[in-house]
Amino acid sequence: MIRIGIVAHLLGQFLLFLAGSLAIPTIVGVFSLTDDPRPTLWAGFLAALLGTLLYLGFDRPQSDLTRREGFLLVVAVWVGVCLLGCLPFYFSPYFPTFVDAFFESTSGFTTTGASVLAQVEVLPPSLQFWRCFSHWLGGMGVVLLGIAILPLLATGGLNLYQAQFGGAQADKLRPRVLETARSLWKVYVAISLAEYVALRFAGMNAFEAVCHTFSTMGTGGFSTRTASIAGFRSPLIEFIIIFFMIAASINFTQHYRLFVERRPRAFLSAEVKAHLWIVFLSTAVIVTSLLRSTDYSFSTAFRAALFQVASIITCTGFVTDDFEKWQPLPQLLLLVLMYVGGNTGSTAGGIKTYRVVLLMRVIGRELRRLASPRGVFTVRVGQQPIAENTIQSLLSLVQLMLIVNLVCLALMSAAGVDLLTGLSAVASTMFGVGPGLGDVGPAEHYGHLPQLAKWVLCGSMLAGRLEFYSALVIVTPLFWRK
Repeated sequence: MIRIGIVAHLLGQFLLFLAGSLAIPTIVGVFSLTDDPRPTLWAGFLAALLGTLLYLGFDRPQSDLTRREGFLLVVAVWVGVCLLGCLPFYFSPYFPTFVDAFFESTSGFTTTGASVLAQVEVLPPSLQFWRCFSHWLGGMGVVLLGIAILPLLATGGLNLYQAQFGGAQADKLRPRVLETARSLWKVYVAISLAEYVALRFAGMNAFEAVCHTFSTMGTGGFSTRTASIAGFRSPLIEFIIIFFMIAASINFTQHYRLFVERRPRAFLSAEVKAHLWIVFLSTAVIVTSLLRSTDYSFSTAFRAALFQVASIITCTGFVTDDFEKWQPLPQLLLLVLMYVGGNTGSTAGGIKTYRVVLLMRVIGRELRRLASPRGVFTVRVGQQPIAENTIQSLLSLVQLMLIVNLVCLALMSAAGVDLLTGLSAVASTMFGVGPGLGDVGPAEHYGHLPQLAKWVLCGSMLAGRLEFYSALVIVTPLFWRK
């Protein structure tokens, strides 16, 4: 039996943390002479009120969370944070409807970076800060943050950890999940500080450096400028962001092994190597295409190709070039990279490089079985043999992804969205990228879409961020049976 009261009590803790987070953009608004801090102030008050009611109104857990309670809490946290996180937008005059505010908030916390705004510069500093800060909080995961800092979540933390990263490898650095979460957050904060210093050195002012650090490390893509990174017109800034986008898309346990344990060989795992090779080969293909079809110089083509490949495969979504003006092959390649995504245990979205590599190994094994029916073949990634139940879980997850993708695409078509726009919008939001093709391309926005389409894409963002199974398991009748 699921103890709803326990889940509500723990949800209250997360909402109190959210209220504390909203105090930061409120302070930004107070110190800005052109800002109105009331939207974030009222949102923080309501989050604190609801969080207090849940925290005090229900009993604290006396035993570990069960696996089902972990799944329910994860879904409740993500939906609750997105709902309350949208209130600063809704209370402001810049988002005309609730669905627009909810879309922006969901896009922020799920690190998608898709926006309904035609002009980002109209937002005051407090809302600019909150958009990007939501990326940073959602990047490492609101739930993982809770495990790291909220004391009650040390109880039953493993079930919550597994619910958050359903389908991914739970690669723990320490025997206790609480210690692992704190270790990963220390690495996350350290790399964020390094990027902030680098961007300041490259010429960004303090406010924009903070905002773009949040967006880069969360692989989100919200920018303080409508033109995104192209608005800075600085090759140095572009290369700094390329480096940190790729860093954020690599499993953070690998960063820990490199910088803390001083184990560079452990850092270059099979997944990291495959990820870097995909970036290199994709960049080479797009550079070749740009040199043949445009008047770009090699340096311009290389910079544009590398930035967009890094931005799309890491699911960040920053833009320096309108890739809708490129040839069909580079556009198709970028669409494929949306599905691939970053590493497991990173802030990036997508299917994840490890799963793609494993899927290719499984296909290769089946081909060898056809050629030699009596042969016995073991699937390996690097030197590690993969168990059959892991392979079956992967195939089931890919199948579920495709089904959810097709359902969302059908709903987008029912809402009147054309096929190219619908296909790229669903892929972009489901895997946390941001810009797509068609009417949601890199020079466009999502604000003009019908309301039904926006709700569908909000669901797509949450489903992708929750690794599909975590989002869907709670709607099955078996989940609620005693």
